Amino acid sequence: IACPCALGLATPMSIMVGTGRGATAGVLVRKAEALEVLGKVDTVVFDKTGTLTEGKPALVSLRFVPPYSDHEVVRYAASLEQGSEHPLATAIVAAAKGRAIALGEVRQFQASMGQGASGMVDGCTVAVGTAGFLRDVIGVPGQMLTVLDEAAESLRQAGQTVIFVAVDGKMAGMIGVADPIKPSSQDAVRQLKAAGLRLVMVTGDHQRTAEAVAAHLGIDEVKAGVLPERKGEIVASLKASGLVVAMAGDGINDAPALALADVGIAMGTGADVAVESAGITLVKGDLQALVRARHLSTATMRNIRQNLFFAFAYNLLGVPIAAGVLYPWFGLLLSPMIASTAMTFSSVSVISNALRLRHVTL
Repeated sequence: IACPCALGLATPMSIMVGTGRGATAGVLVRKAEALEVLGKVDTVVFDKTGTLTEGKPALVSLRFVPPYSDHEVVRYAASLEQGSEHPLATAIVAAAKGRAIALGEVRQFQASMGQGASGMVDGCTVAVGTAGFLRDVIGVPGQMLTVLDEAAESLRQAGQTVIFVAVDGKMAGMIGVADPIKPSSQDAVRQLKAAGLRLVMVTGDHQRTAEAVAAHLGIDEVKAGVLPERKGEIVASLKASGLVVAMAGDGINDAPALALADVGIAMGTGADVAVESAGITLVKGDLQALVRARHLSTATMRNIRQNLFFAFAYNLLGVPIAAGVLYPWFGLLLSPMIASTAMTFSSVSVISNALRLRHVTL
């Protein structure tokens, strides 16, 4: 019988799958079982930022509430966020630097994951985040937030993430940040839907913003306003309903969900902890690689089944002959030379068939 590696059974090591355009265009399979299960997946959960989008948001809209100016809104927000590594914070700080705005010193900085941050900037209490964060945590009166409701809704419908800015408990303005959708995302989503997969997008963004992005991509199911810790709960809930779930994400807060999913899929351009938690890494963060990986999974499992047939077929024919089943009628026994030849052909057949995976059209 041929050895397991000849059968095409993946050994526990990393496998780089190329696509004819170099290894960097491929897929890194870190866990052998992930490649096996990927072909059985019927539900894919996507994190939005950095997975479906570039993960490089930029400030594109700005509204201010007198007596504050647009310059002051950006300055206060950027000053507060200058120590944060969150993509939205990075976009605000970059906008301030692009406008040559000098940032102030921050003290008593506090952050609420997925909601916002607050602190002291030049003696003023500054808060940046969602409307709920400013209202419930900071204590900004609800009627002050309604001043910007109509403008905020307009930005959300355009697919922008809205960030409110308050100074000393009063509304100063809001910032609209947009994260470009990856060029490959729309076509990858289309192909996955055509394959019959259920696609779910999860994001911490407002419902309107999330729906606008999902509509552009063609994703029908959206879970918005999701705090980082709830991503894992969503994955666990889908699995509990009997679905085979793959989770695609790139950030630190995606790591628990990636580990919980039947198949964790990390973007190679994302955080190291996400890559370590996933069984499959899309090297360049290109979702087309996910389509290729799923195709490869199906082809690999089909190839393994074929190899099992080849490996056992020779034995099923040879063992009875070697046991003398044909001897009473034909005087035929299986000599060591013939057995060795059959074993050689068995291995050659299995290996040759396995090597056909190099030519799988991805």
